[in-house]
Order: sequence, then C-alpha cells, then structure tokens
Amino acid sequence: MRPAPEVAVRETAELGEGPTWDPAVGRLIWVDILSARVHTYDPSTGRRTVMATGQHVGAAKPRKDGGLVVALRDGIGMYGADGAFSWLVHDPVPGRRGNDAAVAPDGSLWAGTMRYDEAEGGGTLSRIAPDGRVSPVLDAVTVSNGTGWSPDGRLMYYIDTPTRRIDVFDVDGERVLNRRPFVGVEHGPGWPDGLTVDAEGCVWVAFWDGAAIRRYTPDGRPDLVVDLPVRRPTACAFGGSGLRDLYVSTARTGLDAPHPLSGSLLVLPDLGQGLPGTPFAA
Repeated sequence: MRPAPEVAVRETAELGEGPTWDPAVGRLIWVDILSARVHTYDPSTGRRTVMATGQHVGAAKPRKDGGLVVALRDGIGMYGADGAFSWLVHDPVPGRRGNDAAVAPDGSLWAGTMRYDEAEGGGTLSRIAPDGRVSPVLDAVTVSNGTGWSPDGRLMYYIDTPTRRIDVFDVDGERVLNRRPFVGVEHGPGWPDGLTVDAEGCVWVAFWDGAAIRRYTPDGRPDLVVDLPVRRPTACAFGGSGLRDLYVSTARTGLDAPHPLSGSLLVLPDLGQGLPGTPFAA
C-alpha cells in the first residue's frame, strides 16, 4: 500500500522550497522564495514561526551555534541566534537570485543561483566556506536545484532542472570530479527539482509538474513513486522523531487553478530513514 500524504502546515506559499530538519531544536525549516519568508515548524507542538528576509530567499539552513544561513537574492547572509543579520558573501548580480542550497558533510554551504528569466547558463553552483571564501564548483548552469551527498560522503548528487537529469560526482576533499548522469528523466512526467539522500543511499527527488516524489536506488533504479495531490512539489527532506517522516514543500506559482493544498508543507509519515544533517559550520 502506497503512503498517503498528510498536511503538516496548511499554507499558500507562492514557491515553497528547501525543507531542512534542524535537530538542535527539533524543527523543520523551509522557505517561500517569492514571498521572501523563512518558515519553521515544530511537529511535536505544532508551533510555527515566519520571518521576513526583505529579499527573495532560495534556502535557509541551520548554523552550528544557532541561527540560520540564508541564500538570498544578493548573496549569502547569516542570522544569529538573536536574529541579528550580517552578510557573509554580498555579491549582487542584476537579474539573478539564490536558489536551492545544501550543507555538505564538512559543514560548508553549497549554494546555487539562477536568473529570474531562467536564461540558459545564467546560474552557478559555489562552495561557501564558513569564513566566507567562495569556491566556484559549476558555472553555466540554468536552474541550480537539488544537491546531496551519499551516506559515506564519497558521492554528490546534483540537479540542474532543465537538463532533466540527476547527475552524480565523485567527491575529492573540497572538490567534485567526474560528473556523469545518475538518472535521466527525458520523457517525464515533470521536471526534477529538490532531492534528499536517505540512510540506505537512495535518492528521493521531487518532480515539479510531476505531482510526485520518486525514489532511486544507489544504482539509479527507480523503485518507488509517491503520488501527491499537488502538481508542483519542489523538494523533500526527512525529519521528525528518528528522521522517519518525509516532508515535502510545494508551490502554487504559475498555476491558474492551484489545488487547495498547493503551497502547503506536506508530510509522508514513517516513509524511510533519513540521514542526520550537518549544520553550517559558522
């Protein structure tokens, strides 16, 4: 029997994205990119918070000593545990914004960008060290999206959505090498967006316009499809007690007649076993 999605947070986010479990305080963090808001949700109490960032926010991740690191329109910012804001990397580029991001096992932030007009090759993927040093990883990407690492840290998975592929790299210290296709989805349905990797090394991918989450085994074989009521799931992450529940962010932007749950945060209880996340080491 396939699992049925439940509503964790009923919301009307324009472009919900980037669910991330924060184990230090037992909450889920996610963003609404186009509304410039960071949301948090504590499933044990139901408590929610919403914080305005002042500009479009592509991702928000927990920091080692509390607070958040955020991928904004004009660069990488940090909020302290007291809510104070500072720029770590301020690099505004007209027509470009931050998009999806992930924290690597070594505590660095791997942050993607894209152009608002989604011009081909207008985005990047960069590694951001805790001291703010920026190391380019990929240039000439279009819509930088899902990024994640295998349980042993030897592989990195990555999605540039218009390629309709999930790619995989070998990890060599701070570098990634030998890019190659992991899974191709040329014939749909939908476009690969955000991803997460579970404790067995399986890769879970949200399919924009595909109304589903798909799981692939470490050898690239599709072995589970979870259908969703919403057309535009954007990303997924394990969280909750024991990291057993899969949370799914969703979007309503661009839809003439969105489903009533489009823009909400969904959850698929007890669906698998997630990997413990790493906070940004700054």
